Amino acid sequence: MIEFRNVCKSFADHRVIDGISFTVGTGEFFVLVGPSGGGKTTTLKMINRLVEPDSGQILIDGHDIASEDVRELRLGIGYVLQQIALFPNMTVGQNVTLIPELKHWPAAKRMARARELLGEVDLDPREYMNRMPSELSGGEQQRVGIIRALAAQPKVMLMDEPFSALDPITRTQLQELIKRLQRQLGITIVFVTHDIDEALYLADRIAVVHDGRIAQLDSPDAIRQSPADDFVADFFASPRERRDR
Repeated sequence: MIEFRNVCKSFADHRVIDGISFTVGTGEFFVLVGPSGGGKTTTLKMINRLVEPDSGQILIDGHDIASEDVRELRLGIGYVLQQIALFPNMTVGQNVTLIPELKHWPAAKRMARARELLGEVDLDPREYMNRMPSELSGGEQQRVGIIRALAAQPKVMLMDEPFSALDPITRTQLQELIKRLQRQLGITIVFVTHDIDEALYLADRIAVVHDGRIAQLDSPDAIRQSPADDFVADFFASPRERRDR
């Protein structure tokens, strides 16, 4: 589905991504985790060309995305941010149907899709379709942000620390929601977080990103049981394990 081939990226004289190579399988929940400044978000943003690599290749379904039309590429990839970024002057329904409208879906199909997805995230479309973002809680806004990213049925969804600004209860609810939706829809998700528990709960595989390189890429259980080096071991250690070292 997604393949990075020896990808590098620098900003000024700082090498942010240093020759990383990996693949993300179709339908996989793939989590990039690591300390701040390690290159997680830069890696994510290169998938939809918000950041362009200096060298190497990124392929989706075998096609080099450097040769793709940027607008069409981005319309085919869902994107959810920590900053929910709903359009404040548009209703919930208008926000959800924005990408399908840009892709020229008929109005009836757009509205049916919005109602379907609102129901999937426990927001009654009869109550929420015509609400404004300002009338929603933070958790409700993020639910709308998630289904807006799903509305045009993308094969890939990128999520950049989407739950980190939410309270713990809402965060847990949305983690359970996105995991259920991912399995139900079979969508490929690339998810960035610095939260170890979130990564362990959500991921099929985890890429531990450190200083622009992948320190380890494996299943959650394999990383916990057999960390590749001291950095990974310490990063995944519990507070008690750190104190005991």
